[in-house]
Amino acid sequence: MAAGAADGAGDSLWQACIDQLAQELPQQQFNTWIKPLTAQVTDDFSRVTLFVANRFKLDWIRAQFASRIAATLEKLYGQPIQLELVLALREVPARPLSTASSPELGPAPEPAEMADDAAPSGFKNRLNTALTFDNLVEGTANRMARAAAMHVSGTPGHLYNPLFIYGGVGLGKTHLVHAVGNKLLADRPGAKVLYIHAEQFVSDVVKAYQRKTFDEFKDKYHSLDLLLIDDVQFFANKDRTQEEFFNAFEALLAKKSHIVMTSDTYPKGLTDIHERLVSRFDSGLTVAIEPPELEMRVAILINKSRQEGAEMPEEVAFFVAKNVRSNVRELEGALRKILAYSRFNQKEISIQLAREALRDLLSIQNRQISVENIQKTVADYYKIKVADMYSKKRPASIARPRQIAMYLAKELTQKSLPEIGELFGGRDHTTVLHAVRKIAAERQNVTELNQQLHVLEQTLKG
Repeated sequence: MAAGAADGAGDSLWQACIDQLAQELPQQQFNTWIKPLTAQVTDDFSRVTLFVANRFKLDWIRAQFASRIAATLEKLYGQPIQLELVLALREVPARPLSTASSPELGPAPEPAEMADDAAPSGFKNRLNTALTFDNLVEGTANRMARAAAMHVSGTPGHLYNPLFIYGGVGLGKTHLVHAVGNKLLADRPGAKVLYIHAEQFVSDVVKAYQRKTFDEFKDKYHSLDLLLIDDVQFFANKDRTQEEFFNAFEALLAKKSHIVMTSDTYPKGLTDIHERLVSRFDSGLTVAIEPPELEMRVAILINKSRQEGAEMPEEVAFFVAKNVRSNVRELEGALRKILAYSRFNQKEISIQLAREALRDLLSIQNRQISVENIQKTVADYYKIKVADMYSKKRPASIARPRQIAMYLAKELTQKSLPEIGELFGGRDHTTVLHAVRKIAAERQNVTELNQQLHVLEQTLKG
């Protein structure tokens, strides 16, 4: 049995199947779920057995992909084929954490310090050299933003100027802007690059105002090749700061320097920012970073654990990723807890250990997130009555929030579809299933809906 194939004619059938799925599925989904499968095809082609690495993957593939795989096989062969999913035998046992003398059991590596690396002129760039494109996990959630950032780092001053990246807390915006600076400096060590948080720019304006040193301020900001600035929403209601940033913005664009900014919302969603500044923010390319999808969360956990000198088994990564959904920062926090718990107790990383290490987080989620709480939170957010969740009313202003609440109930609780339907005024489980599928599909394509769901999920998780 070859990797991803069977022998002879069976080999050809399975290869044709995965070739077809590779064209139809997003690359990350295909690489995570389909590509690692191994297959065994019976001589009469009546049954195809797929060998799956672990229980989490098996359950997910059965729920999400099995019918599609079976339909593809049937279409290719021309007759019905029985599809069977089984767990593959592990050839290599999970490696336990070694004894206390091992470097893995020493203190966890500290995050890289901010590198005040200097250009030849002695200019401090404030970049964190540990945040690069190489260790940024790519997925559907950040693919467009990452591609645009890569383009800017390779050809600054041309397209996508300014580059405006927005998204919720902890989704990787800061990592991306540092990666742009580090890549540019790797290619052009003499470039004048500066990373700052918007609050630092505010502080610099105040100091220049107090000390009457605006010439020095302008020398610093107007002479850059690349300005990377985080959280520009902090400029709200600060008129003098906005004036100085507008001047710096114009000066940098005039000399074909590049500006990369981040914010928690898109330019026109910013409040108390001068209109002429908002129009400048919106004049280049605006891209969103979304909350990471399941496969991306798993990849982040495995990647980060390796950076910390430990191996997280795939099934543990799936367990954590399914329970920590909101952002990368929360994922990293959960990972640190698991690694510390593993080192302290000198136990190998397992689902049971992860459950123990994260018991406070899991108990908070289980305690807070009920269907009733979801209904109230969604009703408040969309300004409808909680009673509308159970009513038979069907105008879009009510039906839409009700579908969103059903989707969140399925995502964030352990309730079955019939149980959720009962809690929404005795609706049939097929109504709930329709709502869940509809909102899940739209979430992939409608940025505004995805942002709203992200806010609701963070609110519900406290």
